[in-house]
Amino acid sequence: MTPEQARKFRDTLSASGKKLVFTNGCFDILHRGHVTYLTFARNQGDALCVGLNSDASVKRNKGENRPINPEDDRAFVMASLQAVDAVVLFNEDEPRDLIAKILPQVLVKGKDWAHYVSGRDVVEANGGHVVLADMVEGRSTTGTIEKVLKVYGGEKK
Repeated sequence: MTPEQARKFRDTLSASGKKLVFTNGCFDILHRGHVTYLTFARNQGDALCVGLNSDASVKRNKGENRPINPEDDRAFVMASLQAVDAVVLFNEDEPRDLIAKILPQVLVKGKDWAHYVSGRDVVEANGGHVVLADMVEGRSTTGTIEKVLKVYGGEKK
C-alpha cells in the first residue's frame, strides 16, 4: 500500500467513526514478541497499519548484515498476519513523515522507545494519542540471530 492509499484507508475508517492504529519497525525475523506486540497494537483501534522499514533503512539502523529477510518478503509475511490490515514501506530512518501523511488516530510503540516516539508530535497535534506496549521478555530478533549463529555458526556445508 502507498502512503496515499493508507491515508484514504484512514479517511474511510474515520468517516464511519473508526480509528486507525499505526506502528512501525523492521520485523526482520518474525517471532512471538512481534506477534504479541502487533496484536496489542491492533487492539488499540479498529485497523492496524504497519510502517515497514525498507532494506536500506534497516541497513542504516541495524548494520550491514541486516536485514536477514528482504523487504518484499517481510511485507508479505506482515500483510499475512491476522492483526495487520495494511503495510506501507518507508525508506527514511524514522517514520515521522509517513505518519504525517497518514495521520493515524493512535500511534503504538514499544516501551523500550518511551524516551522518543517518532511522530508523537504529529499524532497528538491532530487529536490522536500514543500508546506504549510492553515488550515480551526474552524475545528479540537479535536474540534469534545469536541463537542461530551459536547453534549453526560453525557448520561447514
